[in-house]
Parts: sequence; structure tokens; C-alpha cells
Amino acid sequence: MKIVLKNLTKKFPNRNKKQGGDVIAVNNFDFEIPDGKLVGLLGPSGCGKSTTLNLISGLEKPTEGKIFFGDDDVTSLPAQNRGVGLVFQSYALYPHLTVFKNIRFPLENLRGEDKLSKEEMEKRVKEAAALVQIDELLERKPSELSGGQQQRVAIARALVKAPRVLLLDEPLSNLDARLRLQTREEIRRIQKKTDITTIFVTHDQDEAMSICDLIVVMKSGEMMQMGKPQDVYDDPVNLFVAKFLGTPPINVFEGKIGNGGLYIGKDRVMDIKTSSGDKEVFVAVRPEGFILDENGPLKCELGRLEVMGRDVSIVSKHDALLNDSGNIRSIVNSDNTVDLSLSHVGFSLKKHKVFVFDKETEERIRFEV
Repeated sequence: MKIVLKNLTKKFPNRNKKQGGDVIAVNNFDFEIPDGKLVGLLGPSGCGKSTTLNLISGLEKPTEGKIFFGDDDVTSLPAQNRGVGLVFQSYALYPHLTVFKNIRFPLENLRGEDKLSKEEMEKRVKEAAALVQIDELLERKPSELSGGQQQRVAIARALVKAPRVLLLDEPLSNLDARLRLQTREEIRRIQKKTDITTIFVTHDQDEAMSICDLIVVMKSGEMMQMGKPQDVYDDPVNLFVAKFLGTPPINVFEGKIGNGGLYIGKDRVMDIKTSSGDKEVFVAVRPEGFILDENGPLKCELGRLEVMGRDVSIVSKHDALLNDSGNIRSIVNSDNTVDLSLSHVGFSLKKHKVFVFDKETEERIRFEV
């Protein structure tokens, strides 16, 4: 099921009467979610991603704009008639019901032509349980299940109605690290098997990058960038997107363009060609964008090494660095040798891992080398 959002906007009354006006939670969203894809809404807390999900589900009514499921305008359609399956951060299971009855519950509310016989309901429940691999737990109560198992029950309950769209609102937030990894892989497997258009809300960029076909990076109710995860990582349109994606985070420096070169502080790190003219800029370098080079143009104060198996993280400092941590993290192959007795370390830079941003607008400045 293709989902199309056209100029979608949601405003809430400002609770601060002194400030007045409205709070814009979603601002003029205009994009298409392709049929059968897993799309991640990604951004920090308060960016509007859950509100967007609630608008798509019908739990919230938009202030402006339209929502289409395929060719059908569902903007005014009640949530129960949209054919969506919802999974929330809290499992919201009925503690007094077995897993079987929890999954069956949505089917018991069907009326008219959609009403199912007991045999049909039992068949659907067993199919949904098998899909999420909890068919041996149907007689247990929620209190007898692990967090990961409870989340699978919640997913099965959403799938049992055979929804046109599956909506997941931070479904992994209550799980520990190992279960998060396992469950996100399960979500991807289920989505691939069912081919249901799925929207996955998360603030965790690793989750979104690892399982989504497309990601939508949001900030303050606005879409910053939409695309395939690797494309967005490799080609951010502004400084916010560059900083939000990536672990360890991107290294951001004070810099400038001048005399046909790009400078980090006083270090001329490369020759570039750009139509922007000479100006002060932000220079951002991915951790994997450094090449250990004793004669390299970027000179940094050497700190320590962090061994990560196949890779080594060189921790250093530079006067022009703007990172909150105060440290540059440069990831190089563990075959490289670093002399810790030296006070400084030199780097060359991989040009495709270096991004330049306007200091005022924070928009990307394209350049050639």
C-alpha cells in the first residue's frame, strides 16, 4: 500500500499563554512512501515523528494537508477504518488474558461483513503467532514472557487483522541491547515476508540504518532529508543530518575556504573548487575519513588509542574542533602503527568523507577537488 502525504501539517495550541500562537509539530510534510517498503522516521525527541505516525494512523487529525492510502483519501477516515496495525513502545497487553486471547482480541471486535467465525479467528491467530515465532507460547500470560516475547505478541496482534499498513512507534525502546538487535532483525524478517508497507519510528539511527529501505530524517517538525540510509549517510544535505547519522559521530571543525583551498583552522587540508567564494565554513569529517600520514596536512595533538578489533580509534585534539566531547575520533585499520611517544599525529583526508557547510545556513556547500 503506497502512502502519500501532501502538505501535511499539525499544530497544537501553545500551553505557554505568554508566548501565544501554536506549536507546529509537523510542518508541511510532502512525500511518498512506496508500496511494500520499510520506512524509518528518524530524529531526536520532540521532532514530530510520533505525531506523524499518529496522523497516518488516524489517532490525530491534521490541521492542514491530505493523507492517501493508494488512491484513497483517508484524511477524514476514522482510525478503525483505515486498516492499520499499530505497535507502541509499551506492549499494552492485557495481563489477565493468554497470548492467544491477546492476539485474538482485535478480531473479536469485527462486525458485519468482516465478522469471523471462531475457526477463522483461531486460524488467523495461529498464523500470526507462527510468523513471529511464538506459536509455542499461546497459553502463557504476559507476566510469564520476556520483554522480547511480549513485543512479538504485540506485533502479532497488529498483524492478525491483515492490515494494509503496519505502524511501529519506538517498539524496541523497552528492550535491552541484545534483545533490541534480535527484535529489529525479526521486524525486518516479518516485513519482508508479509510485504506490508511499514513505518518505523525511532530516535536510534543504528536501528533505522540497519533495517529500513528508506529513512526520513526530521528536525523540529520538518523533513530534513529522505533517501536510502547509505545515500543519506554518504551525502547529507545539511549539518544537522551529517551530525545525526553516524557512530562515532562526525567530527566538525571551524574552517574556511580561501585561495583555492579548504582549511581546518590554520591547516590547509586540500585544494578545492567551489562556486561559493571565499568564506568561513564548517568542515565535517567522518571518523573513517582519516588516513594516518605523518606528513599529512592535518596536524592533531595525539591522545590515546582505543582498540576495537579490526579497527583502531585514534583519539586526538585540534584547536578548531567543535565536537562536544572535545576529541577527534579517527578510525583506521588495526594494521596501522601509531607511535604513542609522539605528541602529535598527522592525517590526510579521504575527500569523499569530507563535507563543507555554510556557517550561517548550515546547508551543504558542494565542491570539486
